[in-house]
Amino acid sequence: MLQISPVKIGPYSCGPGQPLLLIAGPCVLQTMEIATQIGEVLRDINLRDDVNVVFKASFDKANRTSLSAQRGPGLESGLAMLADLKRSTGLPVTTDVHLPDQVERVAAVCDLLQIPAFLARQTDLVVAAAATGRPVNIKKGQFMAPSDMKFVLQKARDSGDGGVLLCERGTFFGYGRLVNDMQSLPLMRALGAPVVFDATHSVQQPGGGSGVTGGNREMVEPLARAAVAIGTDAVFFETHPQPETSPSDAANMVPLDQFAAMVDRLLKIRKAVELL
Repeated sequence: MLQISPVKIGPYSCGPGQPLLLIAGPCVLQTMEIATQIGEVLRDINLRDDVNVVFKASFDKANRTSLSAQRGPGLESGLAMLADLKRSTGLPVTTDVHLPDQVERVAAVCDLLQIPAFLARQTDLVVAAAATGRPVNIKKGQFMAPSDMKFVLQKARDSGDGGVLLCERGTFFGYGRLVNDMQSLPLMRALGAPVVFDATHSVQQPGGGSGVTGGNREMVEPLARAAVAIGTDAVFFETHPQPETSPSDAANMVPLDQFAAMVDRLLKIRKAVELL
């Protein structure tokens, strides 16, 4: 296994010997009121000394199933909302980028850049994101083996020195199903990068003919528990005060009023693992 150096994300470090990094927020930005409601819950969780919280939300869901699906407020309005949220909560923020010409503007606001899973092999995007000097969270494509991420990791490291996280979010298993091979967490970590487990996207049920991606939020916590027990460096969640009203990933999201208690249970597992 290659030595893993912690990655700096705003005031935090993510990696061996560091508190669990929690990346969380709504799937897509809707209103400032909803973002603030979620951000305040996350800010309170961040008062703990055993977890570091980054707020995440998308300004554009560019890979929607249907052309008529809501995509978000767009780059300008979305970055303004993220900047306001960062000021009001004190939390670092992150969002996903889809095009190389977006990355500099996003990096001016966000402490961490995220590469979506479908775009993990888009060389120009990975290189542009890394070249900003910001740390980059690269999601493993649903079609990729964990070992394939070594080439993505190398592209990013050859293009910038901000640091790289590698994220597991499930692998295609037939039609309309993702499966989590938990071996991917230690396998990607062995490449020399901190690893993130995306618990909510891992329970997606793509396709199905309805034009809307399904999911099973009841499986979010069991998978997150397994990832924390294995020793992942970070966990990613989507949460919303009323998940059924979210324009994206409604079936996967953890209800906001249940979120803090779930995090508490995960941190108890983390503490137990650290004692081994």
